Amino acid sequence: MTLFVLDASVAAKWLLPATGELYINEANHLLAEEAAGRIAFTVPDLFWPEIGSILWKAVRARRLTAEEAGESLTTARNWQFQTIASREILQPALEIGLLYTRSFYDSVYLALAVSQQATLITADERLFNAVGARLPVKWLGAV
Repeated sequence: MTLFVLDASVAAKWLLPATGELYINEANHLLAEEAAGRIAFTVPDLFWPEIGSILWKAVRARRLTAEEAGESLTTARNWQFQTIASREILQPALEIGLLYTRSFYDSVYLALAVSQQATLITADERLFNAVGARLPVKWLGAV
């Protein structure tokens, strides 16, 4: 079974309206693979507040109603992804962030991928372009 660190940018595609979202089919394929037990997802604890923030922003932008955001949050809360405490990877995250000039948030995901000998799957093409040749990260558009 292949282990992926799941970026919130990918999970957002399962929670937001498909209108205007790129790579929905690729994201849905990953979710189906996880449901079938062929791949597994792990996330830093930071993932969960990021999901809430994505939904909050979608309501503010009128992409979702508050009720729809609540339903999406319930869906997300039912995911059984292994969650790792960010505290355990703070030092390598800082080192990655400083070395590659990435945000600390992105670096937490990258450090988790390195520590778990996994691949970060992200919809953030800029992140992939910045570090994809040197760190274990895969862009959703290439799935």
